[in-house]
Parts: sequence; structure tokens; C-alpha cells
Amino acid sequence: MTRKKVLLYNPEAVFFDMPLALLSIASALDAERFEVVLIDARIEPDAHRKVLELAGDAVCLGITVLTGRPLRDALSITRKAKAAFPGLPVVWGGWHPSLFAVETLEQEAAVDVTVQGQGEDTFRELVEHLAIGSPLDGVLGIAFRQQDGSIQQNPARSLVDMNLLPRVDYGLIDAEPYFRAKKRRQFDYISSTGCRFRCTFCADPFVFNRKWTAIEPDRMGEEFEFWQKKFRFTDVNFQDETFFTKRSRVVGIAEQFLQRNLNITWAGTMRADQGFRLSDEEFALVKKSGLRRVLVGVESGSQEMMDWLKKDIKMEQVWHVAEQCKRLGIEVIFPFIVGFPGESDKSFKASLDMAKKLRAMSPGFTTPVFYFKPYPGSQITQEVVAQGYQLPRTLEEWADFDYVGGSSGPWVSEERYRLVERFKFYNKAAFRRTGWWLRPLQTIARLRMRHDYFGWPVEKYLAERLLPRQQLS
Repeated sequence: MTRKKVLLYNPEAVFFDMPLALLSIASALDAERFEVVLIDARIEPDAHRKVLELAGDAVCLGITVLTGRPLRDALSITRKAKAAFPGLPVVWGGWHPSLFAVETLEQEAAVDVTVQGQGEDTFRELVEHLAIGSPLDGVLGIAFRQQDGSIQQNPARSLVDMNLLPRVDYGLIDAEPYFRAKKRRQFDYISSTGCRFRCTFCADPFVFNRKWTAIEPDRMGEEFEFWQKKFRFTDVNFQDETFFTKRSRVVGIAEQFLQRNLNITWAGTMRADQGFRLSDEEFALVKKSGLRRVLVGVESGSQEMMDWLKKDIKMEQVWHVAEQCKRLGIEVIFPFIVGFPGESDKSFKASLDMAKKLRAMSPGFTTPVFYFKPYPGSQITQEVVAQGYQLPRTLEEWADFDYVGGSSGPWVSEERYRLVERFKFYNKAAFRRTGWWLRPLQTIARLRMRHDYFGWPVEKYLAERLLPRQQLS
């Protein structure tokens, strides 16, 4: 039996994580009936040409779409493919169409179907319908364009237990280009989906309705042992929203790594309250299993602001996790966000003060500071829109809506923006591990940080001229 082709595309971006979303939905398809061709524009030279060469007889072209700059490339290849093959169904999944299921179809005529939320079962069912030309009315979790041009949104699909989903087939990609791009043999993996928490600046509660599901440790141990033999990776980067959600599961994963002698390092996401609940013995166990770094979102140095954000953590929990990680030699990324609507001077200063103190605790700690941007679907975004804030109205405008770059929102004055940009530079320079040639800059930066003096930042201007900032996605 001749297999039918399903074409999947990952847009251009500056990060090189393995295309886990596409691998997950591809692995859910019947391999005896469908041949999956995955094209990653971050890795593949002339990716657009390859798509156009292969799309003519494909069941569909599926594209994972992230709000921001990757959206621009998604738009470009979508329009090219549709122009060349008007009858080719184009399916968008990922964060942006999960948040804007109908609006995406209204704004772009070349997109035929959008997939919302967890995509494995939805995409499998969708492909089966498209392959035989049957109506899409009963496919849960999608919005689509009818033949008469009208748009229909079907009911949502419930979150599926990840243990009931097929194992992700990493054999669908060549791992070596990703290892080379990241300059380390780092394996990417998603072990859980969703988030149980209610942070008002985040879209997760909107997309996953505060539900969470995760793969059991035994299965993960088997999978890692299998794929390590194939790819010989030395490090794992867990792409979970909240990896440490269930303490007993994290302990079980650490035990699996040790029992199977995987001899790897790994990194994952941790809320401060989750780390606070780990005992000294459990913290030591995860360190022994290879934990090298955690990302702990602090967001604000003000408990009052933290409560307003419904972060549901306490400052003492952050400091406790910091002390534990310092003691065990675990690196930590502590992100902060400034520029929330109505943020007081006191809250703003508290965030910079806490970022400085955490950064100074260990050379393995970093405290990046970001500006609040109204992420679609979040509670704060709904509130500021109700007050008159205008979100982007076209996909091109959304493509320019940069979340991790240096641009600030309308709630940050020019004075605050200058202060934050200078603070970020000197905070990074003061405490980073560096060679002897940067020691003079480090000495100056530490003096500035100690006295909170950021006027006349000559060193910053010189450094930025010599070392241009990377453009982020």
C-alpha cells in the first residue's frame, strides 16, 4: 500500500530546540498509512524550495506557529504553498492559533484549519479526514474554513493523558544538526503538558484550563535509555511549562536516571513553591541524577505585586530555593518582569533590588529582566484591552510583537526604560564568569551595582559597539 505524504514545517527562529510539537503530532499518525516529511527552516537550507517541491501530492501542510517573529516565516511559506497548490489544505497549530483559532482564519485566507491546544489526537483525526475528503464537522479541537468561505469552530478537545499517547519518534529527524547548532549534545524532551496554576500574565490557564498531565517515570526511563543509545546525548533540556509540578514523579525520574546509569546532565523548570517543598534529601537526589540548572520564574521582587499576579509563591520560598541551589552547585535562571500596568515605583525598585541580590549570590545564577507584554489569552491582557489597549490586528502586526526582545510596553516611561537597560548590562557584567581581559569592566560594574549608579554608561556603549546584541525571536 502506497503511503500518503504529510508535510510538516517548523518556521525560522534563532533557537534550536528539536521540533518537539511537530514530532509529537507526527508520531501519532499511522506510519503504515502516512509518510511524514518534516522540514525545519532553522536547519534546512532553502526550506521553502523543499516545501514547494514536495507539497504537490501531500495530504496537507502542517505548520507550528509561535506568536512573534516565527509567525512571519509561517505566513511566507503558507502563501507560497497556497499560491502554487490552491487545493493543498494548510493547517496551523501551536500557540498562536490556539489563542486565535477563528481570528487567524479571518486574517489569512491561505490558512484552512487551525488546531487548538494539545494536538496529537486532533491532528491524527484531522489527517484521516483530509486523506479521504470527509467533512471536518466532528473533529474536536479545530476551527476551519467551510467550502462557502464561512468559518466554523468545533468544540474543544479534552486534555489527553500523555501516557496514552504514542512515544515520540525522534527517528523522524536527524539529531546531529541540532547538536551542532546548540554546540552540545543536548536532547530536548517534553514530559508534561499544561499547567495547574493561575498566573494572570500567562496564557496557559486559557489554553489548558489549568489542567496538567505528565509521562510516568518508568516510561521516561525506558525512552531515555533507548534514545541515548541512538543519539549519544550528554544533556537533556526539559521543555515542560512546570517540570517540578509533582514531587514524587520528579524523584522517580531522578531514580530512573541513576538506576539506568544514564550519566547525563539535565535542566528543567521549577516554581519556587515546588522547590520549597523538596526535602534536603530530595534536592540532593535530583542533583546526583544530573540536575545542572533550573528556571525559577520570580517575576517581581514585591510580594504585593506577586499576589496581584496570582503567582501563589512567597518571597521566602524563592530565597530558600536559591540557598539550596547555591549549596548544591545548581545553576538557576531567575527571570523578572517589570512594567506591569500601574506598577508602583516601590514594586519596580523591589524587583531590581531582588534581581541584583540573587545575581550576586552565585556566579551560576542569572536574573534576566523582561518587560511586560500583554500576552493574548492572559487575564491582565483582557483587562488592559477592556481599558482601551489595542492588540495587533493583523498577523503581520503579531509577527512584530516581540516578547523576549528589549522593547517595552506603554506602561514603561523613557526614564525607567533607560534605567532597566543599564541595570541589565551592569548586573550581567558584574557577576558573570569571565576571563582576565574583562576584569576591568567587571570591577567597574560591581562598583556601579553596589552604589546603584548607572549614569554616564560609557562602558555599556563601548561594549555594545564591539559586541552587537543578538536578535531574539
